[in-house]
Amino acid sequence: MSYIKPSLMHVIRRSFTIFPILMGIVVLLFDVSVSYSIDAQDVPKESVTDEIIIEQIAPDKRGGKAYKLVYLVKAPIDSYWKFKTDFDNDFLVENKYIQEHKFIKQKGNTVITENKYANNPKVYFRWQTTMLPEAYRLEFDLLNPEQCGHKYHYGHIQLMSVEKGTLVTQVAYFDFLGAALWAIYPWRGGMKYFLSYTAHWEQETMLQLQERYEDKNQK
Repeated sequence: MSYIKPSLMHVIRRSFTIFPILMGIVVLLFDVSVSYSIDAQDVPKESVTDEIIIEQIAPDKRGGKAYKLVYLVKAPIDSYWKFKTDFDNDFLVENKYIQEHKFIKQKGNTVITENKYANNPKVYFRWQTTMLPEAYRLEFDLLNPEQCGHKYHYGHIQLMSVEKGTLVTQVAYFDFLGAALWAIYPWRGGMKYFLSYTAHWEQETMLQLQERYEDKNQK
């Protein structure tokens, strides 16, 4: 399950009356770089910093947008893996974007959850997450995209153990009305603000809950 995947459709739709002019200005002033996706294993360990890195990457061949988010969590990878795979939890609703979180079912390494988000509170987003524990990898897919106003939304989260803790690389591919605008909008409410907030939130929440998920055998 990705903790970092709410839709901002409600905000975007309400803002279309004032955004056309701003969109033109943004396109002129901001150079949106596009690069191909790399996983956490491609990041040299010695280059890891506390900086949160957000960039657009080559989208799905069907169109839409995509991003790569890289950030450091100061916790051992096994503890952090337990945190990320605790799908039946009560802490996700502490994220200001998440109103409700429900664990639906698990079969083997595949889990179904539902989230209701502050910016689209009328619909539950139903996510399917596949756990690949040997690779410390999670693969997620939105099962009801049309109901949520999306054409599709999927991606993966890759973890890598580094000296300072765990390096997290999240990649997502998505398409919905207004996705291009959301991806380049540089202020509050845009993709960069949203991803930065949720990465910081997860870093802080993991530190608060670390004792719950720490590996007792490593003490």
